[in-house]
Amino acid sequence: MTPRLDLYTASPDVFKAWFAFSLKVAECGLEKSLLELVKIRASQINGCANCLNMHTFDARKAGESEQRIHLVATWREAPCYSARERAALDWTEHMTQIATSRAPDAVHAALAAQFTPAEQVQLTLAINVINGWNRLAVGFNVYAPELGWQ
Repeated sequence: MTPRLDLYTASPDVFKAWFAFSLKVAECGLEKSLLELVKIRASQINGCANCLNMHTFDARKAGESEQRIHLVATWREAPCYSARERAALDWTEHMTQIATSRAPDAVHAALAAQFTPAEQVQLTLAINVINGWNRLAVGFNVYAPELGWQ
């Protein structure tokens, strides 16, 4: 895959702000492993090889097992996720596919049962961030194995 442009130099001021926002959201206080599962699931839906590569690597570093990483694509059928993780993954799927799946009351109720209002906003922002990165990576053919994501 040949990159279509260099994101870092094409629009440096805006990209620097985007990167800083991404880092700030990543430090929101939600569990690192939960955030990595969310990033993996959104990246699966969006077909982003770069982000899947990066976030499966990061999930392992955060202590996730191979089993849980592999099963996140079928989390509804897999018994290894907590109610909190299930609520986050369901919300992730709906937010990622919002044009077709919307945000049903039942999905939000499950989210609200597991996350405080502040955490709901933080999780939704984290979902927005990974969806943004997915669109940048897929749209501009970004794949960065040289950054250590093997």
